Amino acid sequence: MGLIKDIKTVKAKDPAAPSSLGIFFLYPGVHALMWHRVSHFLWKIHLRFIARLISQLTRFFTNIEIHPAAQIGKGLFIDHGSGIVIGETTIIGDNCMLYQGCTLGGTGKDVGKRHPTLGNNVMVGSGAKVLGPCTLGNNVKVAANAVVLHNLPDNCTAVGVPAKIVRIGGQRVEDIDQVNIPDPVAQEICRLEHEIMELKKQIKEIGKQGC
Repeated sequence: MGLIKDIKTVKAKDPAAPSSLGIFFLYPGVHALMWHRVSHFLWKIHLRFIARLISQLTRFFTNIEIHPAAQIGKGLFIDHGSGIVIGETTIIGDNCMLYQGCTLGGTGKDVGKRHPTLGNNVMVGSGAKVLGPCTLGNNVKVAANAVVLHNLPDNCTAVGVPAKIVRIGGQRVEDIDQVNIPDPVAQEICRLEHEIMELKKQIKEIGKQGC
């Protein structure tokens, strides 16, 4: 039944989806979810080596890594799938969407619950990172390449590095260009250049005093 629901989900959410047979044979996201159910069951009955073996083989064939302990709700749609990582203590609600290259991972600083919790109808864009034991509410959208480190409330859209909320309930929170989002690397370089200029001025002043 889970496989049939996965195929129906793909048909409903992907306008490029072929026939049911084509989805079954050609969609790595469907394969990853199918084998995750097997590995998750084995994990729960403490056959954990076999569970991990299945998850690693699935990663090899699909380029999607889902830890066997991760809890996944109904109707998850993994689009394209390449490079997706879902950590051990991740919890995903119903009818969520994950695009290629996104990570639901840890920060390395937490113990116990180390990975995110996603509510229902959450969309995580391509290349986005949701890290640590943060909770994303229902109907949250995370923009491509955003980095989420903190909780997000229901019905919001978050963009940037680190991610900031720009919409809640369809209302704009701040005036931000959704296309030309500031580059955090360029901003950091500008800050460092300014500090270097200030240090050069200080060195010149010290040199003058020494003379």
